[in-house]
Amino acid sequence: MAGKNSRVIVRIREMILQGELAPGQRVREIELANKLGVSRTPVRESLPILAREGVLTKLDKRGFVVRAFTPREIMDGIDVRGVLEGLAARVLAERGSSRRVIHSLHECLREGDEILSKGYLVEADEARYADMNRQFHALIVEGAGSKVFAEAIQYNDRIPFAAAHAIAFDRVDLVRMYELLLYTHRQHHAIVRAIENGEGTRVAALMFEHAYGTRESINLSRAGSRSNVMDKKPSLSDRESAASATASKFPEGRYEED
Repeated sequence: MAGKNSRVIVRIREMILQGELAPGQRVREIELANKLGVSRTPVRESLPILAREGVLTKLDKRGFVVRAFTPREIMDGIDVRGVLEGLAARVLAERGSSRRVIHSLHECLREGDEILSKGYLVEADEARYADMNRQFHALIVEGAGSKVFAEAIQYNDRIPFAAAHAIAFDRVDLVRMYELLLYTHRQHHAIVRAIENGEGTRVAALMFEHAYGTRESINLSRAGSRSNVMDKKPSLSDRESAASATASKFPEGRYEED
């Protein structure tokens, strides 16, 4: 599942969230490649992808700069994604899904189970989980068969960190990050069960809650002095960023169904 540049993309997201790349800063391929320990090619190929995600801005032929954005933009974008994906999942559940889509969703579940079965995270898990998560959400939108839903979600994905695949790990506290991913993957299992059972209203609520966890974690990350920094500079360029907050305290066991 993993794309060839996924690890580079995830690391650049982390650098933006943690303030290593500040709003308005030009992204220099050579410097970035040296920091990441890779050649210039994966960096060069990753920057246009990150621009489509809304975290970078293309400067004609002069390369890319880090885009300034606010927590409110991200939270609103995540809310919109939760609603749109919930609609898609409801349609998929109520109209019935093809065997191919269900089979592919179960492949995603198995991939996530395998990643988390160790009981801890390693560096390679970043890109692997992000790619699995991208595939999982894309399958639900694809399965709904709605061009309107697909185009609306694609447009919303241009908002920084609003897309389902825009994952950045908390490298400072991988234990909490593991707990977060374990919980969200249990939600994946509950979502697939609801689709298979034709529970449209339930799966719509599950999808919104699944997205809302990210929004809630960003709210928590604005506590204390960090909120003052954000008011002065509309970006997520602080060490205690949304990436570190993605391990927010979800209610335990809500989706742990047998």
